[in-house]
Amino acid sequence: MSEHPEFHRQTEERLLRYAAVTTQSKHFDGTWPTTACQRDLAKLLFAELHELGVRAAYDEARCVVYGWLPAAHVEEDRPIALIAHMDTAPDVKGRDVKPWVLRAYPGGDILLNEAEGIVLRAADYPNLAQYIGQDLVLTDGTTLLGGDDKAAIAALMTLAEYYASHPEQPHRTVCLAFTPDEEVGGLARDLDLERLGARFAYTIDGDHLGWYQDQTFNACEAAVTITGRSVHPATAKGIMVNATDLAVEFLNALPPLEKPQFTDGVDGFYYVTSLQSDCERAVIRLIVRDFDRKRFQERQDRLLEIAHAINERWGQKRVLVEIHQQYRNMGDVLEQFPFLVSDLEAAIRAAGLEPKSEPFRGGTDGSALSFRGLPSPNLSAGYENAHGRFEFVPVPSMAKNVEILIRLTEK
Repeated sequence: MSEHPEFHRQTEERLLRYAAVTTQSKHFDGTWPTTACQRDLAKLLFAELHELGVRAAYDEARCVVYGWLPAAHVEEDRPIALIAHMDTAPDVKGRDVKPWVLRAYPGGDILLNEAEGIVLRAADYPNLAQYIGQDLVLTDGTTLLGGDDKAAIAALMTLAEYYASHPEQPHRTVCLAFTPDEEVGGLARDLDLERLGARFAYTIDGDHLGWYQDQTFNACEAAVTITGRSVHPATAKGIMVNATDLAVEFLNALPPLEKPQFTDGVDGFYYVTSLQSDCERAVIRLIVRDFDRKRFQERQDRLLEIAHAINERWGQKRVLVEIHQQYRNMGDVLEQFPFLVSDLEAAIRAAGLEPKSEPFRGGTDGSALSFRGLPSPNLSAGYENAHGRFEFVPVPSMAKNVEILIRLTEK
């Protein structure tokens, strides 16, 4: 139970309000932010910060909201940034979200939508058993909820309200930032670090209360373009080069068990996200992931070697591999600033929880920010079943996260 019962009410009210605002991003089409609707939440947050008496700024062109809580009653200030993203994932419908609260979850299945027979089944989601007796924010089962990452936003805005209304509370300078397009690889690209004004940060994102991440994948994406030669199959002998056949040859040369469905822990992988092909042209798109820098480079080299072998056999460059770097393992930076993790662990313990961590099999905004000069571990926002219709947020998790953030910023 939170030491501050008001945090339950405040975070719950905020999440219900924010979740109802459509902010679904879409895969990159040449514009940032990828959807104009994200500005609706940005404007709401900017106005709310002003109402709380918090100095704030809204970069409308880049859709980034900033807030600053000046240090109070501390001998030595060390500004810290807290960052959350405003967009929701494009995986499932994110418009017309209808959030509601189930009071004191009694256990068992939850009927989300009687008319459509949509049920959140405890047998399918055993994590529900951890939250018996707690208030849960859910949807009607036809959309995602958007707790990823609006549960974090609710906690950060509640923190802002707490400090703004308790000037006697000691804390160092807290710099807030709310950014767009994290779910589609935005990686806080338009966050102005000089304007933000902090040397260190924490992103707030992820499931399971009390968890944090200080390791992420190294990541890149690759486009493999294969050029064939088409001719009527009746006269094809010695002439036709079927790009689809070469694409199959390329894919068969990848390690068969180094795929997401066969890996876990710190295992890396190749993930083929799409294949479009006909006789004249094929395009394979894939992503490559590994925690270890050396193995990550070896995986990229493997793609080039496969292409080289096929080109050698055909005597010309029919296979072209283009690799685009996405993000890197934040751990390579964070190991230089061990106090960031030790401070976070201490804050989680001070809030009555035992910190837990494991290498994150993905990336966060902090992955990119760390290599831009803003070291940024990640604290979980406490949501569950993200990116799906059965997403839910336990209200006590948001309230407890406010306590963790107070502990983190009070010294």
